[in-house]
Amino acid sequence: MAQKPRSASLHPGPGFRIRTAIDRPEPSLCRGLCAFPTPDISDLLNRLYAVDPKIACLTGAHHTLCGPACTVKVFPGDNLMVHKSLDVARPGDVVVIDAGGSPMNAVLGDLVSAKARHRGIAGFVVDGLIRDLPGIVELDYPVFARGTTPIGPLHRGPGEINFPICCGGVVVNPGDIIVGDAAGVVVVPQEIAEELLQRLRSHLKANADYLESVRRGDFSNAWVDRLLGELDCPVTDAPVAAEGEAAGLNGNGACVPAAH
Repeated sequence: MAQKPRSASLHPGPGFRIRTAIDRPEPSLCRGLCAFPTPDISDLLNRLYAVDPKIACLTGAHHTLCGPACTVKVFPGDNLMVHKSLDVARPGDVVVIDAGGSPMNAVLGDLVSAKARHRGIAGFVVDGLIRDLPGIVELDYPVFARGTTPIGPLHRGPGEINFPICCGGVVVNPGDIIVGDAAGVVVVPQEIAEELLQRLRSHLKANADYLESVRRGDFSNAWVDRLLGELDCPVTDAPVAAEGEAAGLNGNGACVPAAH
């Protein structure tokens, strides 16, 4: 008699695996990037590495995150690998969870957050839901997610730790630097982090001078006109036609034939 089908089993390998050792950036890189707001970082990444804005800090606008990514991929609604990530992540890591943006079960709550805080983990970024938000807020612990639900997770697997994931539309590799603040979350690929930090620092004085000038009211939009001119955008000072005239109608609402 046929028993449990093979398709009901978990298969070791892709989709069910854990990597305990990853390359992490120098701590000085994380400290340096932490000094910059996420919009400035996003600008210098050509606006392509900010995660979906629906993933936001739920625990207070004062919270920030900056640290290497410990990546976790879970089956939506399951958090077995989230629990295991607490043993794999190192102090200062940001645990980034790909829950597929599921609107069903939460993948962590106040207990997991309390354990992570004790382990020195910097915080969580969740492409999915969490639970027990009041309890997490009491911990004063940074958690970014899509929202909350009272529905708790399952603990069955499968899942992965420290393999590439997708979070909010951005690929995250283990060891990439995650920067999060009240404006959102940006993923900095580890291989370009040092060069990016140099560019951010080189832009710092110019950005500060420009902002101060704007605050004084000392600015010009001539660059907008130059760009519009280069794009051949038509500009006219002719008044807008009356609604009936624009539609080709007479006073009785009848169509007026065009003159020849």
